[in-house]
Amino acid sequence: MSWGFLRDLLSGVNKYSTRIGKIWVAVVFVFRLLVYIVAAENIWKYEHDEFECNSRQPGCENVCFDHFFPVSHIRLWALQLIMVSTPSLLVVFHVAYRENREKHHNQKLYKSPGKIDGGLLCTYLISLILKTGFEIVFLVLFYKLYNGFKVPRLVKCDMRPCPNTVDCYISKPTEKMIFLYFLAAVSCLCIVLNLSELSYLIFKHSIKCYLKRYIKKRQ
Repeated sequence: MSWGFLRDLLSGVNKYSTRIGKIWVAVVFVFRLLVYIVAAENIWKYEHDEFECNSRQPGCENVCFDHFFPVSHIRLWALQLIMVSTPSLLVVFHVAYRENREKHHNQKLYKSPGKIDGGLLCTYLISLILKTGFEIVFLVLFYKLYNGFKVPRLVKCDMRPCPNTVDCYISKPTEKMIFLYFLAAVSCLCIVLNLSELSYLIFKHSIKCYLKRYIKKRQ
């Protein structure tokens, strides 16, 4: 696939984000998207071909590989990248809706279509909740599927059609494990950023509403 679409999406969202949101976009673009394209994709490129078992029984190696790697690390990482970026489309669509509404009525309906207030604030908060949820779900998936982000050098397989328990060797286990830890660390950082932005927006909106009520009471 072309990662240019994801880059353009993140760049578009950056226009309407808060400062914390801009940091999140930078982290996703530099520490996830670029790392994926430049380094990680090459490490797992030939993972099936480099998976070796000490048995020549037809089908044994394929069955063992499928058992220990039900989903490829790199494909799951790519899916995570797409899923955590997709909720940002909600914000882009909402801003586009505002702009289209102004054109349709041929008048200024909003101070700024990209200003985070009213309905756009709700959309933005929903997108943050969805992104945080996806991050947590994928962290749990990685942890469950790969035994706590560990990549062993040797695995023992007794699945059919293997004639007995065979030894299978995983290529570049240390390098893969380092990238998995890096992935987990960046995911945790993104969760912290999303929760911080969510708290900031809710706090800011609460203060704004409180001040409005206070001013009305004073008047």
